[in-house]
Amino acid sequence: MVNVDAVMRELYGLVPAEFTAARDAHVSGARKEGRTGEAKQIAALRKPGLAVWAANLLARHDPGQAARLLKLGEGLREAHRNLDGAVLRDLSHQQHGVIGAMVREAARLAGQAGQDLSESVQRDLVQTLHGVLSDPKAGKAWREGVLAKAPDMTVGFTDLEPAPGTTPSPPPPPPLPPVAARSGAGEVPAPPRPTRKGEGEAARQSARAEARRAAQVMEKAERALEATEKELEQARAGLTALDKKIADLREQLGEGRRERARLQAAEQTARAQQRAAGRAAHAAHAESVRAHEALGRGDTDAG
Repeated sequence: MVNVDAVMRELYGLVPAEFTAARDAHVSGARKEGRTGEAKQIAALRKPGLAVWAANLLARHDPGQAARLLKLGEGLREAHRNLDGAVLRDLSHQQHGVIGAMVREAARLAGQAGQDLSESVQRDLVQTLHGVLSDPKAGKAWREGVLAKAPDMTVGFTDLEPAPGTTPSPPPPPPLPPVAARSGAGEVPAPPRPTRKGEGEAARQSARAEARRAAQVMEKAERALEATEKELEQARAGLTALDKKIADLREQLGEGRRERARLQAAEQTARAQQRAAGRAAHAAHAESVRAHEALGRGDTDAG
């Protein structure tokens, strides 16, 4: 039985470089078990960027701190709905302090896991934590440590409407323009001023367009990163094979050197034995000569 939630939790706890291979292994296992539905769900899981992985690492390491940050986000949304400027300013100040401390802690934890967070990655992490504050769905995934991608860029809490009875008073009317020069058609009318609602809608549309562009850029960057990581994995595999070959050659070289030393010792022993045998042969020859000479003298004396 394939538990997709358990697989998600496992995968999003891995460093990004290990994600793809582990995901593919789970997909293959699910298919072998005939669990095609689960296999598709696992195959659709996206590898997190380094900043999102660090955010998940932080939430897994300190769930209480993650819960407190999300609680702060709830307070910010409530203050925005109630148009409570004093509370909003106070909570915003707390938000920056808390997120700054969390980013430093995430960098420390990532370093312990063998992943250094560059300044640009830490900036992305700041944006990710701001995003989970304003996006409850992303916040829930982050708190569980399975956030797959950074939430879309937002500007404040633009999708929240003020609570009933808290709509601010309309601004005072602008001063009347100077009397325009009259013509046959009467006074030249002043250009219409955009309404506050229209300005807000335009700002939201602009923010959404910017968020879409940022998401496209991020998607392209993630694809490039995944391709680069595959190349890196292939290079590492090649290096591993080469290291093994080098180790084998070193072992062979060591054996060759030991055999050479053994043969050198045998050669020295043989030479020593050869010299000893030569000396023995020479002594035997000299003894033989002396014996013959003594025999010759004996024969002469007898005659």
